[in-house]
Amino acid sequence: MNQLGYGADNRLKIKLTVRDLPYLRDPAVILIDQLKEVFVDGDLETIDTVNWLPKILRRDYAVALTPAGSGSGSDPDQSLYLSYACGGELNYNGYCSAAVDGLIERQSAEADQAQRKRLIWDIEAKLAEDGARAIIFYDRRATCWRPRVKGLTIMVNSIFNGARMEDVWLDK
Repeated sequence: MNQLGYGADNRLKIKLTVRDLPYLRDPAVILIDQLKEVFVDGDLETIDTVNWLPKILRRDYAVALTPAGSGSGSDPDQSLYLSYACGGELNYNGYCSAAVDGLIERQSAEADQAQRKRLIWDIEAKLAEDGARAIIFYDRRATCWRPRVKGLTIMVNSIFNGARMEDVWLDK
């Protein structure tokens, strides 16, 4: 930041945009606090959900905190293609790298799980190196249920794909 002319006497001022939901607003407040340590002062801008996607698609933000989850469970294809591939539907900031696209294709076709995992690590390293989209936090939410509920499997790697209830029953 000093090389860019910022410091204790000349702080960078930004607006941090986030959907107006507690589980996103709270991390945004923490991020604003952490940015102060590197001479960045952020003002929180909360956006109603109905206005969020149009604002993001217009790229009408300086810094935005957005959830980027995968509903695909342990298979990374959905998240990688949607969020990081050139032209991906959830690639909000327009990141595009032929090298990353090639790695995504390779991992998708890889049958060996150990090799596929190494390719995923290579993809994550390249995304971090490129500053494609900073990962600010990993969201873990709590799920509660009563002891009488049987057959319910709580997903440990996704909040989206555990809603099937055909094997769930109550033991009364």
